[in-house]
Amino acid sequence: MRLSSPIYTLKCQAKRLVRENGIKLHEALNRIATNEGFKDWSHLASSYSSTTPATEIMSRLNSGDMVLIGARPGHGKTLLGLELAALAERNNCTGYVFSLDYNEADVWIRFAKLGFDPNEHDRSVVVDTSDDICAAHIVERLSNSPGHALVVVDYLQLLDQKRSNPPLEEQVRALKKFAIECGAVVVLISQIDRAFELSSSNMPTLADIRLPNPVDLSLFDKKCFLHDGQIQIEAAA
Repeated sequence: MRLSSPIYTLKCQAKRLVRENGIKLHEALNRIATNEGFKDWSHLASSYSSTTPATEIMSRLNSGDMVLIGARPGHGKTLLGLELAALAERNNCTGYVFSLDYNEADVWIRFAKLGFDPNEHDRSVVVDTSDDICAAHIVERLSNSPGHALVVVDYLQLLDQKRSNPPLEEQVRALKKFAIECGAVVVLISQIDRAFELSSSNMPTLADIRLPNPVDLSLFDKKCFLHDGQIQIEAAA
């Protein structure tokens, strides 16, 4: 069964129902799911159409790609990254999630919201929420892993939060080098500057990426931006 709108749009509709009707989010999600012909939101998530934004992105990925996913908080960037990791085995890859923002239990809760059951997959997604996460940690962790990897890092701006870690651009270059040499795909989730919300733009761009420390954004082969249920995918020129 196909959805009337992308799942990100349906979630935004549910949030509007919460604001307009004063109901709980899970009630709003279930109401949206019922309107879509599903028993509840869990049923919708587990039956989620194969033609999702994540599957569209996956179809465009090549070995060695660096991908940037950018959105303001609450617009689905983390869930999109996790869905890519969950879909990795379709591309004969193992999915890895390195999160400096969530603990491991939180990550698996978010996977469950996507309807992802690791027991149903031949390759289980690897989740790492160590405080030591940086480019060197990621490369070392994957150095002895067999096969190709799809790596999701949550998120870009936290990689150099420890003063002992190298500068952010140096780390991004190291991840790019690793991706090319090992045939991996590296996805970095990124914050968008809050000034974007004061602009008249409908979708963030590279100019809206929050960069407390400089990074050469041309290192990214694919860019994906989300806002208000809409998604925009761009390839490097």
